[in-house]
Amino acid sequence: MPQTGQRVDPFRNFNFLVELEGIAQASFTECSGLGSTTEVIETRQGGDNSTVSKLPGRTSFTDITLKWGLTESTQLWAWRQQVVDGKPLRKNGSIVVYDLGNRTEVARWNFINAWPSKWEGAAFNAKGSDIAIDTLVLAHEGLTRV
Repeated sequence: MPQTGQRVDPFRNFNFLVELEGIAQASFTECSGLGSTTEVIETRQGGDNSTVSKLPGRTSFTDITLKWGLTESTQLWAWRQQVVDGKPLRKNGSIVVYDLGNRTEVARWNFINAWPSKWEGAAFNAKGSDIAIDTLVLAHEGLTRV
């Protein structure tokens, strides 16, 4: 923990890696959706009609969205196709952030039992020169920061 008055710079959002069990995808251009929400259950205590107690309810996790430049690799497509074929294969994975020197891991989120719930192919435009970007949305059952 830094000392009071010591400068602490936030981590940069571009130096990250996505790890997926058994899938060697070279790199992702974007990763979003690291989040969770806990329902609020409002209840009253017997005889106290002036205040409402708020209790934590069910927690749900936001889907993770991955974007990457289209290449000849079909590993992510094949994983999604298993879901389409009715044979979903769940995988665990991690989102890892590195320091600017790309040597030291500075943050990690692990997610469990993920499966691809949506795939969106790249938009093509003969007038453009942008990189073709594919998108994969992962539903999962839990997220922890380690």
